[in-house]
Amino acid sequence: MRTPTIRDVAARAGVSKSLVSLVLRGSDRVRPEKREAVLRAARDLGYRPNTAARSLSERRGLPPAPGTSPSPSTPLVGVLLDDLRNPWFVDLLDGLSALLHASGLRMLLADARLNRRTGQDPAGPFLELGVDGLVVVGTLPDPAALEAAAERIPVVLAGGREAVPPGVDVVAGDDERGARLVTEHLIGLGHRRIAHIAGYGAVGELRRRSFEATMRHHGLADRAVVETGDLTEEGGYRATVRLLNRPDRPTAVFAVNDITCVGVLSAAEELGLRVPRDLSVAGYDDTSISRLRHLWLTTVDNASHEVGHRAARLLLDRLGTPGGTGELHLVAPTLEIRGTTAAPA
Repeated sequence: MRTPTIRDVAARAGVSKSLVSLVLRGSDRVRPEKREAVLRAARDLGYRPNTAARSLSERRGLPPAPGTSPSPSTPLVGVLLDDLRNPWFVDLLDGLSALLHASGLRMLLADARLNRRTGQDPAGPFLELGVDGLVVVGTLPDPAALEAAAERIPVVLAGGREAVPPGVDVVAGDDERGARLVTEHLIGLGHRRIAHIAGYGAVGELRRRSFEATMRHHGLADRAVVETGDLTEEGGYRATVRLLNRPDRPTAVFAVNDITCVGVLSAAEELGLRVPRDLSVAGYDDTSISRLRHLWLTTVDNASHEVGHRAARLLLDRLGTPGGTGELHLVAPTLEIRGTTAAPA
């Protein structure tokens, strides 16, 4: 006779595997009637966690042995990261992991770029490993790839704004508000010729549109210039060289993220411009880069730690009460004014 697994318990109780894991580790986030249904199903089936197989898997860092759960006492959460090079995600992961760890969950981290290069389903490996939930961090080129995962486990998108399958929660900074804050700061300093180095994806589009709308609101639509970037230092450098070689050179540049600003500052220095006397520069995300003393960058604090913390809370809530319609949760950004912006000369 086949040994019953955690999936058998979930099927008999009519709940998700994630909920069974929470009940078996004694979580207090499960409704009493659900807890009783799970415990009754486990008793009826004679379910016993295979402690030896689970312990061996954990020591070796391997997926669970066939027929066993990942660990009913320690549920696993997959974290799919869009770009390991972006320091903003480091702060987000700190907020995410802190709450997950405090709640007794473990994280498995994967790089979505690697999956794209190899043509893999980005969420597929996590489903094969039997994770209890999935957090996707950043922009994914094809959010529809999450549909299979969302049908089986709770999924939360953190820091991205793409359209997602039903049932997927989204938590992110308010990009439109943040872009408006920094654009109005530059206008308030007296700048009129302001350029924006834009990014890609839904987040990049929201920031660009907000920049243009704010310039238009102040009667400066004809002074607004947008250059395409790729969210990298090199992309910021190339875009800035193009901007600063224009006959109507901007007096201020607002870049889509802090990494792009590093390239902006490099280009300005090469062309003999001093920041902020000759050119004001502002970024977005308030990463550790922006706080380096030799940069001391004016930027938008996109509340990365809070975004990660809320993503973890949403996932925990979904694990406790599966199902329902996914919702959008926005975190309010703030402007950090430092040493790279000033009134135009």
